[in-house]
Amino acid sequence: MKAAICRAFGAPLEIAEVALRAPGPDELRVRVEACAVCHSDILYAEGAWGGHLPAVYGHEAAGRVVEAGAGVKGFEQGERVIVTLLRACGHCRACLNARPFQCETKYDRVGQSPLSLPDGTVVEHGLSTGAFAEEVVVHASQVVPVPEGLGAEAAALLACGVITGTGAVFNSAGLKPGESAVVIGAGGVGLNTIQACRIAGASRIIAIDLSDEKLADALAFGATDALRADTPKLRRAVMARNDGRLADHVFVAVGAIAAYQDAPKLAAPCGSVVMVGMPPTGATMSFEPAIMAATSQRFIGSQMGSTVLARDIPVLAAWHAQGRLKLDELVSNRYPLERINEAIAEAKSGRVRRNVIVFDG
Repeated sequence: MKAAICRAFGAPLEIAEVALRAPGPDELRVRVEACAVCHSDILYAEGAWGGHLPAVYGHEAAGRVVEAGAGVKGFEQGERVIVTLLRACGHCRACLNARPFQCETKYDRVGQSPLSLPDGTVVEHGLSTGAFAEEVVVHASQVVPVPEGLGAEAAALLACGVITGTGAVFNSAGLKPGESAVVIGAGGVGLNTIQACRIAGASRIIAIDLSDEKLADALAFGATDALRADTPKLRRAVMARNDGRLADHVFVAVGAIAAYQDAPKLAAPCGSVVMVGMPPTGATMSFEPAIMAATSQRFIGSQMGSTVLARDIPVLAAWHAQGRLKLDELVSNRYPLERINEAIAEAKSGRVRRNVIVFDG
């Protein structure tokens, strides 16, 4: 099969033939119909988080089931599914406590990879998914059926960007109707955070970004207010738009340390700073513990929106069918696999919501 291979960090991906082994007893083989380009893929391909090369990245995918392992139940051949990076064993302490997104069973992306080159060289199973390819073999826990009426391109977005943004609101922060929110970053994940705040009934949703175009997108997705990140006296500007108060929840939907550094200043006493965006490994921030203690503020980590796939994906699909959750509007451009480097370059420019790699047949 054809796949986009990363052979050197920071170099263009190479389209080449890759061998894919048959699924094991607890695995599925899925023919990929669409795979969105996520900034996590870009950062891995640039070496920001380490890894082994060669590798195939891509983890925000939708497709159809081709083959199921002997121990896999509940999937039909030809069924449309999404493929995610959330691999869960189902029996560790985290899984048993409804936290499969923090599964404690380690997966060796090299030693257990289903991918190899024609000469036998093992290819890293990037983000446990490897979906910049015509087909994938993944653990059954990573796959969730979606309605046939949900198009592949829209469905693919549910696999990462949508659940990361919406889950930060519903699962991590537990935003209640009437509470206020600041969302720093109005890219793909930020827009999903914003529309989740709208669905949850937030009283004010203040989007912050450096791009006027992205702020316009934020208003279209449900933000009540938009502020440039370089606004003088930003804290006062937030309060002016929120009845003189700071925000109950501040969602940091970018991986910029400057955004994390400023976030606590925008949170009200007893408010939360929800950490959604992922800076490169080694990047740090600082804060004054006395202020955090005195104001009873909280830092909340939100890995993939604290998502439980079987619980959350059907709800999101239903909201989309009801017209409450925007998915199709998130897709900026579509590219064949052969033009993946163009899709990545455009994504890095910050001018798109989500580019999607589409596959024929």
